[in-house]
Amino acid sequence: MCGEPCWLIETYLNAAALLDILVVALIFFGLSLLLRNTQALSLLRGVVILLAVVGLAASIFPFPAFRWLIGNVLTVAAVAIPIVFQPELRRLLEQLGRAGFGLNRLPESQRVRLHIIEEICAAAARLSERRQGALIVIQRRTSLQEYIDTGVLLESAVSAQLLLTIFYPKTELHDGAVILREGKIAAAACVLPLSSGRNLTDRKLGTRHRAALGISEVSDSVCVVVSEETGQISVTNSGRMIRRLDANRLRTILQALYAEAEQPPSLLRALLERLSTWRAQLSSQAELKNRQLRG
Repeated sequence: MCGEPCWLIETYLNAAALLDILVVALIFFGLSLLLRNTQALSLLRGVVILLAVVGLAASIFPFPAFRWLIGNVLTVAAVAIPIVFQPELRRLLEQLGRAGFGLNRLPESQRVRLHIIEEICAAAARLSERRQGALIVIQRRTSLQEYIDTGVLLESAVSAQLLLTIFYPKTELHDGAVILREGKIAAAACVLPLSSGRNLTDRKLGTRHRAALGISEVSDSVCVVVSEETGQISVTNSGRMIRRLDANRLRTILQALYAEAEQPPSLLRALLERLSTWRAQLSSQAELKNRQLRG
């Protein structure tokens, strides 16, 4: 009836609706990246199912007292949910704060980062041969100052010899983690948070591996861990662990996770890092299967 203006308005509303849906989908996609493989994902799924069931029951049955109870429970839940999801919300806010559209860079140059990786790989290979446990954390954007404060401050240059000395079983500093920050060994004998263990695929992992997973769950750091029992080298990042590495594969993974000079925005970086981690895990599993078949 109204001709071309109505057609234009209808087209604009449809485009706006599609854009609205796209924005909401991107928000949920970003949240899923942050919560994937964490305890919060299972809790959130349970909360959503519970709210859906309760909301459906409140809309079907005309019970005023029941609706009043549900309304008050939702008010309490609005306060309780931020407390329950405090670690994930903290991580979300930190990532949003670090999303500087390329303005926030790692302070080390590419040359320094490559030197650090070479020293870590050399130390890890020697420690693996000797079956001496080690825990090396590389700080990236998330500050680890609260964990550095728990250890012995060093602020020394990174070298394989120093790392081997620190993790020698008869030294005072071997029991704990070494944290690297801004191209230096910031501290040794640091205490790290332990992973809760709900998402562990191997329940036999010891305290050192649980600490490596724990620090990767609360920060964007990269952690190298050497098993004292088996001598196996592993890497953790974003709550995931890549195991059974040698020096060459360790170097490749550290270069992918730490040594890139140009860093994409936070959300895209998180997606790329997860894809890189999954690819490395699949490659490691395929290599393990080939070794078993040959054996």
